[in-house]
Amino acid sequence: MTELPAGARVWLVPTPVGNLGDITLRAVEVLLGADAVACEDTRRTGALLSHLGIGRPLVRLDAHTMHRAPGVLEKYPRLAYVSDAGTPGLSDPGAELVAAAIAADVPVEVLPGATALIPALVLSGLPAGRFTYEGFLPRSGRERKERLAAIAARAETSVLYESPHRLHATLGDLAAACGETRPASVTRELSKRFEETRRGTLAELVAWAAGGVRGEIVLTVGGRPPEEAAADAPDHAALAQAWAAEGLGARDIRERLMAAGLRKNDAYTLALQVTAP
Repeated sequence: MTELPAGARVWLVPTPVGNLGDITLRAVEVLLGADAVACEDTRRTGALLSHLGIGRPLVRLDAHTMHRAPGVLEKYPRLAYVSDAGTPGLSDPGAELVAAAIAADVPVEVLPGATALIPALVLSGLPAGRFTYEGFLPRSGRERKERLAAIAARAETSVLYESPHRLHATLGDLAAACGETRPASVTRELSKRFEETRRGTLAELVAWAAGGVRGEIVLTVGGRPPEEAAADAPDHAALAQAWAAEGLGARDIRERLMAAGLRKNDAYTLALQVTAP
């Protein structure tokens, strides 16, 4: 890439997930000042810019065309990037553009603004102090099973995006992995006329979604209950004694105990106890 002019910059600009009134004044200001606006869908973004009265060149940069990013940055060094809705860089190609800009020493700014993730998490009524964003699950295969198992095992709330035609199947897979009584919620059509949040157990949500659900979907799943985790917790003392009986030394037992989830200091103390003469 040739040297870019002074003032080169990439802005990631959040756009409304539904209600167009959610655009921020700063987002409008950046879009007006950019050399061009890069986006996933030029028709969808063109309609938004037309609504806002902004006339800027549009450049398609989606999952299939992101390899053009270096050339786009050369042509339009002050580039604004928007996804179809929400904050770019989450479950869309925006992250690749950020990487290309960083590689070219182009400053990057991410504007705060609309996202479906946080409103849906708060609306769920589930604990929001700690959570894991899962994005879209793989559609099939081992990776999907591993991600479902991770959601089932973690103590904090999980937040996923899902398409409406795959929602019922995903809820069923979550119920199988987490248990049918795990609390969850489905939020659809955020900030739109038919916005809805349905809360219940995974079994209840599976039954609800069986008839079909429309709109943009955010799925929130509660963490594993402490009593369930405690019931499945390994008996570290028994493990340590068994390994000592096999002739393992304190160091090896400590490493195995840490791998089984015990804290380093506790693992060290227990390993010394079971190997003491």
